[in-house]
Amino acid sequence: MNVNIRYVNVDASETLNTFTEEKLSKLFNRYEFLIGATVRFKQDENNHTKGKICDIELSLPGPRIFATSDEAKYEVAVRETIKDLERQLKKRKQVFKTH
Repeated sequence: MNVNIRYVNVDASETLNTFTEEKLSKLFNRYEFLIGATVRFKQDENNHTKGKICDIELSLPGPRIFATSDEAKYEVAVRETIKDLERQLKKRKQVFKTH
């Protein structure tokens, strides 16, 4: 599992790294064809109610899968982004099944 976590104009957090890697490891265990993930944490200064943005791009055979979410906390943003990715991966897994 190759996970690259970047913080864009946000202070790095070891607990957020651990939380994100834990959630992604479940995804990597369920979908063995995944190669790696790039995670970006950003903050939208103009949005005062939410503004915590999490982008995740997954590398796998074929086109990459991307999802993003904007929430009040980074942990919630990670969960929502992974839910979106899981939905996309279920569709993609149907393509990889051999008949």
